[in-house]
Amino acid sequence: MSLLEPRTKGLYCPAADLYIDPVRNVDRAVITHGHADHVHSGLHSVLTSEPGSPIVAHRLRRGSQLQSLPYGEKLRIGDAVLSLHPAGHILGSAQVRIEVNGKVAVVTGDYKRGADPTCEAFEPVPCELLVTETTFGRPEYVWPPPERLRNQLRTWWAENQDHGQLSTLLVYSLGKAQRVLAMLDPEQGPILVHGSIIPFLSMYRNAGIGLPHTYTLNNTHLQEYGKRAIVLVPPGAYRGSVKQKLTPGQSALVSGWTLHGDQRQEISTDTGIALSDHVDWPELLQTVEECQPEELWAMHGFREEVSEYFSAQGYKTCVV
Repeated sequence: MSLLEPRTKGLYCPAADLYIDPVRNVDRAVITHGHADHVHSGLHSVLTSEPGSPIVAHRLRRGSQLQSLPYGEKLRIGDAVLSLHPAGHILGSAQVRIEVNGKVAVVTGDYKRGADPTCEAFEPVPCELLVTETTFGRPEYVWPPPERLRNQLRTWWAENQDHGQLSTLLVYSLGKAQRVLAMLDPEQGPILVHGSIIPFLSMYRNAGIGLPHTYTLNNTHLQEYGKRAIVLVPPGAYRGSVKQKLTPGQSALVSGWTLHGDQRQEISTDTGIALSDHVDWPELLQTVEECQPEELWAMHGFREEVSEYFSAQGYKTCVV
């Protein structure tokens, strides 16, 4: 029996009769983390990490059965033994370790290895089969050190304040927003956040993650705090009346795609800040070296390039 099988609904584990991050609704699923492209509201029976369960529960419909598992704790399902391990992507993100008859497969989900005080640090898990994301799986993607990015954020904000300009950061509401907030100094000025970010802030704070005080983005707070403020808003919400309220001013997209000027968004911003919640090329190589797999499957992003590279290194590879 194979450890994992790529199917149209997602990665399937025959020994446990369940899917990992299915792309369609299924009866039994393991969810690596709470981003909307990894968890679907109509799932029936769901297993996820204990730290990430409030976020996943927020995405599910009423009636879904949600079971949480502490990191590292083993759970037998059918003929497989499952455990979840920190992925370092966002709060509660997990790698899925599956052991069947002494053979181990690890599905990383989305992950990163850079320092981030808002989530658990990535933990390499030895395995025979490694299924890794490859969102930025090319040698040209090497992230700047987090401390440099933190200084870039604060300096950019200060320069805008000196010129009497409002600062707007385009960040995803879950994960990126909280990581950016942890980098900002609330003594520098008021921090305003879009309403879609607020529910996740509560979940992070309830998990003991220290975040600065924020104000809800609205007309009253914009008028009161004016050009001293910095605003966090999701890229999808930065249009129409929201964009008009924040103009004139300076805007920055916070994304790994901005490292080489590729924003991958139909959004016009004044600058980019290359802060990513995914592994870069050196971190991907480090992960493979530490996990010591015999076989490597590549998911998302530059799958073909990564598969070709590791095939040339002697690994058995597959594009998922």
